[in-house]
Amino acid sequence: MRPTRFEEAAPPGPACHAVGAEPFDWVTALSTSGPQRDLALGQLHALMVRAARHQVWRLRDALPDASAATLDVVANQAADEAMVALLGKLDTFEGRSRFTTWAYKFAIVQAGSDVRRMQWHHRDLELRDLDVPAPAADDPAQQAEASDLAHAVADAMHRVLTPHQRRVAVALLVDTIPIDVLADRLGTTRGALYKTLHDVRGRLRSELAAQGYLPGGTAPASSSTASSTPASSTAATSIPSTSASDSSSTQAGEP
Repeated sequence: MRPTRFEEAAPPGPACHAVGAEPFDWVTALSTSGPQRDLALGQLHALMVRAARHQVWRLRDALPDASAATLDVVANQAADEAMVALLGKLDTFEGRSRFTTWAYKFAIVQAGSDVRRMQWHHRDLELRDLDVPAPAADDPAQQAEASDLAHAVADAMHRVLTPHQRRVAVALLVDTIPIDVLADRLGTTRGALYKTLHDVRGRLRSELAAQGYLPGGTAPASSSTASSTPASSTAATSIPSTSASDSSSTQAGEP
């Protein structure tokens, strides 16, 4: 019996299919022509729609219009785009998981990306520099150390990073702009932005280590104990890391 409301659609998963092997060789079926391919395309699109509907419903609060009709349109568009992306990467499927599991990832990633784009569609992106504020601390000594560290990070960002690197780091890691949205606005790719964040992290770590705020460097004269104080542990979390943004990326073999 079909669900009567958008949100009643069951989330995708292995339970939606017969237990055991795939019903047929998906890669072969999708790579050939004829009735078998038509059947495979129909079943695959149904799986894509189901996965996309689940993801869009989960992220519905991010949409300006969360009506059932809008969610259905977004889910179906995402499923169509995911189908195109999957078919373009069909030869990369290595069989390390069920084909349907691999396909779900395309739909889920695409649906999430489409929702984020809609969420930010009418919002201006301010690519700005950053003066790192000192974290609050109850202890005056810790407050002084934190303030010293904050100034060191801000100074390092201005001295060793390019203006583009600073703005990208602030946009993704401080303002939490989705990486696919930023890539669209800048006319670049997610891969290029990940590379920028990797370079940012390396440059800042090297600079702060040289200043004595991280292991491997010489402590600055004005803060000889920085490397052994709580502020030094804060330094590690003050350095932009790609880990937070990587959660929206995919591993090898995924879309």
